[in-house]
Amino acid sequence: MLDIFNRKQKKKYVTLPVHADDLSSLTVPAVKRCPRCGERTQQEDLNQNLKVCPRCEYHYPLSAGERVWMITDENSFEEFDAELAAADPLGFPGYAEKAAQAREETGLNEAVVTGRATINGYPVVLAVMDNRFMMGSMGSVVGEKVVRALERAGEERLPVIMLTASGGARMQEGMISLMQMAKTSAAVERFSRQGLLYIVVLTHPTTGGVTASFATLGDIILTEPGTMIGFAGPRVIEQTIGQKVPTGFQQAEFFLEHGMIDRIVHRREMKELLGKLVALHSTGG
Repeated sequence: MLDIFNRKQKKKYVTLPVHADDLSSLTVPAVKRCPRCGERTQQEDLNQNLKVCPRCEYHYPLSAGERVWMITDENSFEEFDAELAAADPLGFPGYAEKAAQAREETGLNEAVVTGRATINGYPVVLAVMDNRFMMGSMGSVVGEKVVRALERAGEERLPVIMLTASGGARMQEGMISLMQMAKTSAAVERFSRQGLLYIVVLTHPTTGGVTASFATLGDIILTEPGTMIGFAGPRVIEQTIGQKVPTGFQQAEFFLEHGMIDRIVHRREMKELLGKLVALHSTGG
């Protein structure tokens, strides 16, 4: 897997690798089985296809680093606040150890990576969530990094592109985690009042408190095919309301049909579309 945020030493910025047509040198299992259709694909071929199943178009999850690599111009990304890491405000049993394990396994300090980059030459501020880090759950540091990214974009008059992937609020931080919903939503409102562009790309899965806050407040909301989007799970909803829910009602296609998102975008088309949207809304564009 392409691991571009593996930090053994602290650095001010992350430097992306040179874009290459051949990703076959990555150290990964030789064959991958699609969880949707069961098709077995050589990892080299999957990498060449941007980790999309060639048979059923299933979009495999990506790391934050892979997403940045795919949508930004070569070596244009400069990271913000890389040193911020989760504390343990409640002394929750096992939380410190679990966070340390996530840092070791992912090379990240938290479940979101933020920074400045260019897309087709246009400057933007990015925030990219990574669900490998404790299921992309939102705690105090995730909320703080999202707010800082929005505020910096406001100061520099830049559009924000937010790519979400989350299991919801981080239970180990209790009410402090839930407070991030209001905190990030308020930051989006302040940013929007400046007349600046806020684009959200929902990726699989985006659920819980992230869905109920900054993930669904975009001026333009995009998603990849088959993305699961929701607050609570279908079984919880059915038990709460006492009735069955429609089949596939938390899938991207259902959301598009009911006007809750603007477009479903294939991964290979994402950079081109984002570039066009940023260009369209840029000053003097």
